Formats: sequence, structure tokens, C-alpha cells
Amino acid sequence: MMGKKRRSSVDRGDTAAPANAKAKKSRVGGRQPKEAAPEETVQGVFGVFLREAGVTLKQGGIPNEIAVDQVVFQKRIQQKLQKSPRYPGIVQEFISGMESHIEDPERFRNCLLPCVPRVADGDLSRVSSFQESLLRMLLGIEMLQTLIINTLLEKLPEFMLDGADDGGLSIPRVIINQLKWLDTIVDTKELAAKLMELISVAPVDVQRDIITSLPEILEDSQHNDIARELNFLLKENTQLTVPILDALSSLSLSSSLLTEVREAVMATLAAVQLEDLPVVVKFILHSISGSDANEVVCSLREKLELEQCVLPPVLQASQNCLKGKGTARSSSAPSAGSSQDVVALVVDGIKSAVRFQKTISEAWLKAIESVEDHKVIDLLVLFTLHSINANQSRRGAERLLKVKVRTGQIQETLLQKTFRDNTQVLRGYFSSILALAQSLLRSPDPCVVPFGGHMYRHSFTAFDSYCQQEVVGSLVTHVCSGVGGEVDTALELLCGLVTEKPSQMALYAVFVKGILDYMDNLTPQQIRKLFHLLSRLAFGEQQGSHIQDDMHIVIRKQLSSTVPKYKRIGIIGAVMIVGSMGSLGSKTKETQNGSFPQETFSQVTALLDLVLSSSESSPEAAALYYDELANLILGSTLDPQVQEKIGQRVLDNFQNDYVVDLEPEITGSFPYPARVMYNLDEDEGQGHIAINLMPLLARDLQFKGEQPTKKADKRVSPLCLSPFFRLLRLCEEKQNQGDLDEIDALLGCPLILTDMDVVDKIESLSKAEREFLCNLLFYAINWFREVINAFCKQKEIEMKMRVMTRLQNITYLQTLLERALAGTPGYVPPVANFDGESTDVIIPAAPLNKAKRDGSGKKRKASATKNSSESSFQLEEGTEADETLQEQQEKETEKETRQGISLVSYRQFFRELDMDVLNVLQCGLLSRSLLDSELNTKVREEVLLGPAELVFLLEDMLRKLEFCLKAAPAKRAPFLKGRADKSVGFSHLQQRSPVDVASFCIQLLPDLCSHLENCHSHFQTLLSENNGVVDGPATDTQEHQLMSSGFQLLLRVLNTTLSWSGFSQPGQRNLLKKALGVLAGRLKEGGAELNLEQLVKHSFEYLLNFSSTMPNLSIALSLSQLLSTVSEKGGKPAAYREQTASLARRFLSQQWVTASGEKERGSKFNEALHTLLSIYLEHVSDVLKAVEEIAGEGIPEILNASKDESSTSWPTLNRQTFLVFYKVLMAELEKAVRKIPPGKLCDNAEAQSEKLLTWNLAVRDFHVLVNLVKVFDSRPVVSVCLKYGRLFLESFLKLGMPLLDYSFKRHKEDVQSLLKTFQLSTRQLHHMCGHSKIHQDMSLTNHVPALKKSLELFLYRVKAMLALNNCQEAFWMGNLKNRNLKGEEILSQRSQESEEEEEEEEQRSPAQDQLEEEDEDSDSDRGRKSNREEVPDQDKSDDSD
Repeated sequence: MMGKKRRSSVDRGDTAAPANAKAKKSRVGGRQPKEAAPEETVQGVFGVFLREAGVTLKQGGIPNEIAVDQVVFQKRIQQKLQKSPRYPGIVQEFISGMESHIEDPERFRNCLLPCVPRVADGDLSRVSSFQESLLRMLLGIEMLQTLIINTLLEKLPEFMLDGADDGGLSIPRVIINQLKWLDTIVDTKELAAKLMELISVAPVDVQRDIITSLPEILEDSQHNDIARELNFLLKENTQLTVPILDALSSLSLSSSLLTEVREAVMATLAAVQLEDLPVVVKFILHSISGSDANEVVCSLREKLELEQCVLPPVLQASQNCLKGKGTARSSSAPSAGSSQDVVALVVDGIKSAVRFQKTISEAWLKAIESVEDHKVIDLLVLFTLHSINANQSRRGAERLLKVKVRTGQIQETLLQKTFRDNTQVLRGYFSSILALAQSLLRSPDPCVVPFGGHMYRHSFTAFDSYCQQEVVGSLVTHVCSGVGGEVDTALELLCGLVTEKPSQMALYAVFVKGILDYMDNLTPQQIRKLFHLLSRLAFGEQQGSHIQDDMHIVIRKQLSSTVPKYKRIGIIGAVMIVGSMGSLGSKTKETQNGSFPQETFSQVTALLDLVLSSSESSPEAAALYYDELANLILGSTLDPQVQEKIGQRVLDNFQNDYVVDLEPEITGSFPYPARVMYNLDEDEGQGHIAINLMPLLARDLQFKGEQPTKKADKRVSPLCLSPFFRLLRLCEEKQNQGDLDEIDALLGCPLILTDMDVVDKIESLSKAEREFLCNLLFYAINWFREVINAFCKQKEIEMKMRVMTRLQNITYLQTLLERALAGTPGYVPPVANFDGESTDVIIPAAPLNKAKRDGSGKKRKASATKNSSESSFQLEEGTEADETLQEQQEKETEKETRQGISLVSYRQFFRELDMDVLNVLQCGLLSRSLLDSELNTKVREEVLLGPAELVFLLEDMLRKLEFCLKAAPAKRAPFLKGRADKSVGFSHLQQRSPVDVASFCIQLLPDLCSHLENCHSHFQTLLSENNGVVDGPATDTQEHQLMSSGFQLLLRVLNTTLSWSGFSQPGQRNLLKKALGVLAGRLKEGGAELNLEQLVKHSFEYLLNFSSTMPNLSIALSLSQLLSTVSEKGGKPAAYREQTASLARRFLSQQWVTASGEKERGSKFNEALHTLLSIYLEHVSDVLKAVEEIAGEGIPEILNASKDESSTSWPTLNRQTFLVFYKVLMAELEKAVRKIPPGKLCDNAEAQSEKLLTWNLAVRDFHVLVNLVKVFDSRPVVSVCLKYGRLFLESFLKLGMPLLDYSFKRHKEDVQSLLKTFQLSTRQLHHMCGHSKIHQDMSLTNHVPALKKSLELFLYRVKAMLALNNCQEAFWMGNLKNRNLKGEEILSQRSQESEEEEEEEEQRSPAQDQLEEEDEDSDSDRGRKSNREEVPDQDKSDDSD
């Protein structure tokens, strides 16, 4: 005890260094001291023992010196203490001396710092270069350790509040460092308790130092205890989150404690400071085990709100202003840069976790997949997963992103927010973003393509120039790929980037210019976009002179080409350049006094002259030039000076080329007598002009035969008439703000044609005369179509009447053209749409007889050599003579009712009607009954549509909607590209977006509903007049056919409009409500106030009212499809299933008769019946019961009936439609059993019994359908049975057999009964396989191998079920004879062995049969394997099995 109070004295004499000692260069300082440092001699045990052990204590800030290795030093001290006679008291005395020595802070600091080696006589080998501090060496001595630790921890509070000294040294931190990595700790538990006690009172900085050092101080045995203490501390003090988590990450913890700690950390996640977030996330992810990965990741994703980590742009700007003014900001409001750094660290933590642990990457994918409301973290994680080299996570991220985009759960707004707030973070994942954008843009699914475009656009906007270059390069690659949808989207994106970022895109113009080398694969519409893009880059505000020169070179080269394809490219490109050079505002900086620059005007004029001169020799090229110039004038704003120049030249040339003054006599040599036709001007004083059509056509034919002799001769082709007029009227509209007064005479002026009675004599004309007549009709129709395009928007009643008359002219001329084309086989009409893929048109194959058969919808019996699925019914021979007689009667009837062919295949040869023409549908409907009731008095007072004109407009509208709103997904271009181009005739429509088209149709919905109600009223009146009979004497067959067509077209137009996938997009929800509001408003006013569900309900009820007047089955099908579409628009489609099924059942139970009194039949009727029956079975509540009703009640009624006799319960079912019913029943039965939930071991008795009952019903239905093949044994029926029989069997194996496994013991009799019934069906399927082999029919034998495999699988599956239930002794495998459909044994396989087996089968007990018969259906292969040595002939005959 006295040792503590005694102070050590300093004897300066003893500390002097020897004079002759050589000054050595310090190993630590690296320089030679001028004089030796003064030594400090400590009296007492402490000082003596240290000197004797080899340590010299220094003073004045000089490090202590050690002359021996630290291990030797520790051994000497330990020996001196142990050998001392005062041991163990000497230990306390030694410690007291140490405490006295370190009372002085300077000496204490020296003892904490590493000792310096002292080398004598140049011996460098005795002491290592690095030595520990004096206190740390003493801590290595076990007998001193606890006492020294206590002394250090008592000294530590003295320095807690002191900061670092001048050298940056923190005494508390150095003290803690003395305790790290000790070889052994004598009392770990006490040390841990003292450290935790110290933590509770220390300041934050010292707390952090102690906590982070704990794993390096304590032994593993203390890890769990200290972790609990830290966990408790974590909940109390969030400031220590990072050091605690660092410490916990390094501790070895039990799984239960780790889970407890992780849950505590997760609970504090919302309160964690922003800069601590990365450490927290990293700890959570690295503490996950495989079993709880999904749960932890889901919870982490839910609580991780990265949106709150980044300030909005407005606040960022305000904080930057405050920072500029020198205003101090609090640490809790980090800058945008620091917050993005935090997000980057969080994402890096996630990346390191998913890279090395597959379970975590899978958990993130599942967590994102399981939610619908997505956050920024979801996109960041998907990009991170894609950036990892592991193929599985890359593919999983790509697949999941596509699914979420397709379902609309991840939208462009989330992507925009992610790019806006985390630009720096996303920059590191640019390669993944680019790869994902490429994949989305190349996807065949049109729903995900736009999202890929948004990724490209945001990448270009947000990232640096390198990324922008990569984006442009990737888009150019897409354009050059040649895949339609991909090219369109990429060009749209490039055009959008040029509009939004012209200065930045100008830097990469050389990339875009490279597309000029790949124009061969581009469509005209894509070429327009390309040249629009390039001309904007070349002639926009950021002018690129090098691009201008290259474009002029390309244009001149293409225009001078004699190949039509390249000349077309040159014309399109030149017109687009004219648009960019001549548009308003393109040269705003160079304009002087608001006038257009003369130099630019001269260039525009010269380019137009060049195009015109290059296309004069080819009427097709000239017509394309007129069309392209018309599109330019319609879609862009040209300078008035350029506009006037074009307009004046067009007006003069049109008058000179195509308009003539009427003369009393028309002179010239023509194939037919010339006559002025279709004049609407009653006053002969209005100009006396006409369109010089037939003379021009005759002159053009002469021009083709002989070349012009003079250069002045100009070729004026009637081919350019319609395009030239379109250009003329658009110029007039533009210059006169929509007023067409100057050219309105062209609406009523006549055409120089010939008397159309010549069509009746078509068969007596020569081929050249027939073709001339067809050409004349095509040109006349196309002229009238362009006239209607021009004047359809006029408001005056007189103009509307004339437009209606021109519509009537078209419908009449089309009937004449149908007859003319029927008499002119091999005729190729003149081109009408000049921007198609190719002007090399496909000649429509339309033989007269075939067209007649297709037009009337009747069915022609196929010849005996053809294998048609519709016509191969094996009927009684007695009916063939009757059918031949019936066909002759049908032919005669057709010649009387209709002559000519359908114009469907000739649509590409008619000029495109503008969308505005459909506004004519706003006129009322004029039917014959209306004329009779009003006695023609009000016909001229109100403009009314006739049935033929209504059908004409609706057909055009439906084609437009199906093209625009039912866009097919982008597909890879086939190796041999087909010549047919579906976009021909829709070039004007392609200028409008689907949203515009849908909005336009919805505006017309009230008028379409009016026409629908008029058609309904017409047929209602017809039925009442004929006492409910469709084919009454008052029925006008032609009008009935037109009104029926109009009725069906109206329903199909409504269905196509409401089926548009764009309604599912959030922005178009109001458009859908508006459409349904129109339908609901016809039934109940105030539709604007109803919600979507109510709108669907009232719309459904409104449309349901039309079901009472269906003229034919096709219209009934269209109504059913429309009702199904409407019901799906609400949130409860199941509520309408029963009504839809009931309606379909009513239609199927109706006898359908044509207006002429005959039963409906033919391929079109069968197709409609197939779809309607499918709708019925899809919507009915119990499919199995419905199948049983038809197969068990309806079909037996026609088994013994005549050919034309129908079932009484299902009038649409007869022998001719049996195949349709059979195919649908089999398909829907197979689809229904796939929806039966599989049996599970945990199912209770009631659930098992219910599923077993369902399968019993399904198997019974299947047995009935399979047995029908014995009666209806035609090839198509057998083919259907083989195909769907295998599918049914596979579903039974997959879903039904597990149920039998678990139900066998509890419901043995039910299982046996089910298998016995199913065995009868599988045996019949086996007979069908034999039947197919006998007849060697490839279409049947293709199904046999897969079916045989399934039958064998069924055999072994039953054996496995019996073995599972300990009944394997009941299983027996034998030989099943090959038989045909009638049950007769196939003679080529008869053998002695099979006869013996047959005898054995007869001797078996019934009880054995019950369990064994199910195993015989496909065991023939197994049986034959065992008999191959005994029956070699049988083996040979069965090789094909």
C-alpha cells in the first residue's frame, strides 16, 4: 500500500549517456539526433525491473527505447516477479510504481506509443524494426494484465473530453487500441462489463471507438452477451447505429440472436440518419439466412423509402442559393450530391449482397414480383440485378421488368422520377439500362416497347455525352434492323430527341446519316420519318452543312434512278427537305423584315422543279410526288410565299391537263362511244366543264404503244388525276382557310365516260376492251372518292346532298365493276396508292364460280380427291344425288340474285378515304320503309344515308379501326419477305395516333347507336309485318342483305373500338368512361354522373335489347362478342357471365333461316357457330354439366335423323354441324379439367369427395364423346378425338391421379368406378390408333405416338397408385388386342397366343376385373415385349406402334 503513495525521484546523474557512445541514426525518425535523449531513472520495483529487462524510459516527448525483443522483455519481467521473495506482493508494488509513473500525462503518452529499438555496436539483428508500446507489452503478461486493464480504464475518463492533440493523437482511442488483439485475456467477462459500463458514460466519439473495437478485444465466448447489450443500446441511441452494426457484423452470433438483432435494426430503419442508411442496409442483407431471405427482403423493401432521401428539384435549387450566400446548413438536410451518394452506397450494398448470395437475388425478384405499387428502389434493384454477371439474375430482372411494364404496374412516371432524383446512381448502371432498353424495344409485345423508348429518352437527357452517343448509336442499330415495329419506335425516338434537344443531337448527326445506307429495308412511312429527321438536323437551327451536301447527293442520285423503288425514295426525301427548308420559323434568324430569304426560296423552287422533271416520264412517280406534296401541305406550315408558288402552279396545271369545256360533240377515236355522265349541275350555265377521263385514258394507251416524237409532248396520265386533285384541294384549303368555293364546281361537274349498259355485254368484248372498261370504272370510282374526301366537311345542305349523291355513284359503279371484273380474269387494275411497299401488285385470284360461292356463303361439296375438314363427312350414299340437285338450284338462284365478284381483294386499288368522310355517318338512315311511309316528300329536305352507302362507310371504318386499334405485335422479318403489304391504303391513317382514332370514333358513337337502333327497328317492323317469319313475302332480299350487313358492321365497329388495349392505360380511362357513357345514356340519362361499374351495367342492358331481332347467326355472334367485351371493362365481369351464356344458349337454340327461306349453312356459318358455342361454354357456370347436356341429349337426337334434320333441343345441331359441336365440346372439356384443382394430402374428406365427383363427371362426359366416334367415324372426327383425347389423358395424369392416390383408401368404390369408366375410353382410343394405322392416314397417325406414350404412362401410374395403397398384388399386365373402330380384331395380328389370352380373360373373376381392367388400355406394347421371342411375326407387324 505504501508503494502507491511513494513518488519516484529522478537521478539525473544516472541518466547521462556514455560520452563515447556513437550517435546512431534513428530507425523511427529517419534522422541522426544531435545529442542523446535524456533518460529517466525511476526508483522502485517498476523502474528497476524495466531497466534490467531491457526498456529505457525517456522524457521530453521522446519514445521509450527497448534493447531486446518484446518477447524476451515480457519473459524477463515475468521471471523477476515470480522469483522475487516478495511474490505475489511484488506484483502490486510493480503496478503501483507504474501508476505513479504515468500520473504525468506526457509520460503516460510515451507509454502508450510504440517503443523505439536501441541498437548497440551496429548489431541490427537483435531487435526487430517494430515494437509495441510499453503498456501493451506489459498487458501480454498474464499476472499483470487485469491490474493494468483496470488502471487504463480508470485513466481513460480523464481524457474523454479532451480532443486530439497537436499530432492528431486521441488518448482514449490509443488506450482502447492497447486492448485489441491480445494473445489471451485473463478475465473476459469482467472486461466486457467494464467496457459496457464505460460506454454508458462516455461521449459519442469515445463510445464509437469502444464499440467498434469490441470484436477485436473480446473472445468469442462473450460475443452473444455483448451483442444483447449492443442490441439494447441500439434501441436507445440511434447515433451509435453505425458503430454498433459494424461491431455486430464482426461478432460471431447464434442464428436466433442474429434474427433478434436484425428485427431490432429493421424497426429503427425509419429513424436512421441518412448517412447511416447504407451501413444499416448492408448489415440487414449480410445477416440474412436462406430460410428467411424472402421475408426480410420484403420488409426491407417496404421500409426503404429512397424517394425521401433526395430533395425535390425546387428545394435543391433553394439550398444551392443558400449555400452560395454562405448560409450554414444543418447536417440533417444534406445536399443533392451527398444524398445521391448515400443512395449510391445503398445500392452498392444491395449489389454486393445479391452478387455473392443467390438466395438474396431471388428474394429481391420475388419481393418486387409480389407487389403492385412500385417505388424507385424497385427499378434500381432491377438495374442492379441485371448488371450482375450471373445469367439467372440478369434474365430474371429482364423478365420481371417486362411483366411489370406489360401489366402497367411500372410506368413512365416512376422511371422519370428515378432518373430525375438518382442520375448519378443510374450513371453507374448505364450499360444495364441500355441493354434493357434494347431488349424492350425488340420485344414482340407492343405493350412493353414504349417503355424501352422512355428509357432511351431519359438516358439521353440525363447522362453525359458518352452515354448520349451510345444511345444514338443503339437507336440507329434498331432502325437498321429491318423489323417493322422496332424501326418505327426507334425513328420516333430519334425525331423526338431532335425536337427536344436539337443542339445535342446535332453532335451525333453523322451517326444518323449512316441510316441512308440501309434504306432498302425501310417502308415509305419510315423513309418519311428518316428524311424528316435528317432535314431537321441539316436545315434546322443547328445547321449541318456536311449533312446538307450528303442529302442533296443522295436525293439527286435516287431521283435519277430508273428503278421505281429508288426513285420513290428520292421523291419522298426531296419533299421532306422542301418541308424543312420552306417551313415557317426554320430560318427565323436569317429572315429580314419578316420576308422569306430569297436564296432559300430559290433552292426550294429548284428542288421542286428537279423532282417534277424527274417524275414526268413516269405517271406512278408523278402521282407519288403529288401525294407526298399534298401530305406535306396538310401536315406542316410552309411559308406563304412557298405555299402560293405551289398552289398557283398546281391550279394552272390541273385545269390544263384534266378539265375541258363541254362541246356539243366529243371528237376522237375511243373504244366506246363517249358520253357525259354524272352531272349534278342542273344549271347549264355553270362553267360547262367536265373531267376529260375517257379521252385521256385512250390517249394514254396510245402513248404507251408509241414513244413521243417531240420533246414538247407531255404525257398526261389519268393515273395522276386523283392525286393531283387531292394536292389541288389541300392547297386551296390552306390558302383560303378551308374554303373551297374556287373549286366547288368540281364536285358536281360530269365525267366523260361511256354508257354503262356496255357492262351487260362484257362477255362479247375483246380482252383489250374489257380491260379498258375496267380501267375506266376504277378511275371514275377513285375520282369520286377523292371528291368526297375534299367536300365531306362542307356544312351547306346542297353540298351535303351532292356528297351523298357521289357516295351513291360510288356504290353503283362498284356493282358494275364487280360484274366487269368477273368477266375479265387476269386483269391488273391501275395503281391507286403509290407509297406502298412495291408498285408490283399482286393479281387477285378471283375465278367467277369460286367468287360466287364465297359471296353467297353457301357450301360447295368438295371433290372426292380433296381432304377438307368441312366436307369429308361420310354420309349415306343416298343423299349425294339430292345434294347435287340442290347445288344446281343454288347456282341458278345465285345467277339471278348476284353477278360479279367481291372487291375485298381489290381494296389496294382504291384511293384512301380520309377519316373525316366518316362524319357523313352523322346523317340519318334512309330505308325503303321510310320512303313508303313518307311518300318521298321529305327526301330532299334532309340528307339521309341509304343502306348501301351506310354499308360502304362502315366497311371502310371497320378496316381503319382494325388496322389502327388492333395493331399486330412486331415480329421478326421472315427470311423470304412476302410481297403483300397490309399498310397499303392506310398511309393517311398512319399520320394519326391510335388515341386520335379512338377519340374520333367515340365522337361518332351517338350516330352509330342511332343507326343500330334504326336497323333494329327495321327488322322488328319486318318481323311484325310477316307475323314473326323472317322469309315472308314482304321481304326484299337485297335490302334485307344490306341491312343485315349494316347491322353486323355496326356491332363489329363498336366491339373493335371498345376492345382497344389503350383503354387500360391510366390516361385513357376517361375516354373509356365517355364511350360507355354514350351507350348507357341511350338507356338512362345522366351517364356523366355514373361510375365505371354502373356505366358497364347500363351499357350491357342497352345492347342486350338488340338480341330480339338478329337476322342471322353471324350478327348474333357479333352481339355476343360485344357484350362479352363490355362486361370485361368493369371490375366484376363474372356478374355478366350468366346473362352472356343465357343469350348464347338462346342463339344456339334458334333455327337460322336466310331471307330466301333456306337454312343457313356453309363455312362462314360453321365458323360463327364454333365461336358462339365456345362463348357459351366459356361463360356457363358448370361446363361439365353443359357438355353432358349437349352430348347426352342433343347429339342422340340426330343419330337416326336425316341429313337436314336438326336436334329439337339444339336446333343448330345437325349432321352437317356435328363436327363443329364435337370439336368445341372436346376442347372445352379438356380446358375445364385443367382448371380442376389437384388433389393434396392435406385435403379433408369433403374436399376429396367433391373433387372426385367432379372428375367422375368429366370422365363420364369424355366417355360419351369418345364413344360417338363409333357412329360418326369420319376422319376429321377421329382426328379431333385423338388430339383432345391425349390432352385429356395428360391432364388426368397430372391432376387426377394425385387425387386418386390420396382418395383410394377412403373412397375405394368411387375410384374403382372412375377408373373402370376411364378404361373404356382409353380402350376406344387404342382402337382408334389401330384404325389410323390400317388406313395409313398421315393426319391421323401423327397423333398416335404421343397418345400411345400417354396410354402407357397411365398404365404405370395406376400401378404406382396401387403400390402406394398396398394393393400391388391386384395389378396384372396382359395383352390388349388391336381392333378397329367397330371392335373387330385386326386380322394381321391374330395369333394363337392372343386366342389363349382371350380364353384366360374369360375365366378371370369379376372382382379381379374391377381392379385390373384399367391397366389393359395401353399394355399391348409391354405384352408384345414379353412375347417377341415366341411370336416373331407379331413383332414385325407392330414395329410402327
